Amino acid sequence: MAGEEQGQNPQAGGGNGQDQPPVVSNVQYTKDLSFEVPGAPEIFAKAQQTQPNINVNIDVRASQLQANVFEVVLQVNSECKIGDATAFLVELAYGGVFTLNVPPEHVQAVVLIECPRLLFPFARAIIADVTREGGFPPLIMGPVDFLGMYQQRLAEASAAAGQGGGSTPPAPEADA
Repeated sequence: MAGEEQGQNPQAGGGNGQDQPPVVSNVQYTKDLSFEVPGAPEIFAKAQQTQPNINVNIDVRASQLQANVFEVVLQVNSECKIGDATAFLVELAYGGVFTLNVPPEHVQAVVLIECPRLLFPFARAIIADVTREGGFPPLIMGPVDFLGMYQQRLAEASAAAGQGGGSTPPAPEADA
């Protein structure tokens, strides 16, 4: 009975590879982080008087490390301007290594949609903490539509292929 509880009974589904989760997060890490306040300390006085303009750009990059193991990196770049002056610049590359147990036709979508979705809350917290510790109100990023980003990449790749200008695949390729 004890062996069955620990998954050693083949009829209980243990050890046959069928019961593995589809996505396993092996590790998450800050790959690169930069925060700059080029106009300090004068910019803090301006920040009290003028509404800032904040621009946030997010990109997803992925690379295959092994047969079903991928590194996925969220690249977050943000610039806050007050008038013509730059209040702060923050750049974060937040990565994770994921093992995927999904059919090959789903790998691209999982790597570019689900993996970033798992990384995003942690990247959002880092950005909020860094901007707050840098003397500004925390920059709290809203939800990101990774499905929409993925669909846009596919549309751009299709358009480029349709124009005869060979396309770069929007996802990492397995060795073919």
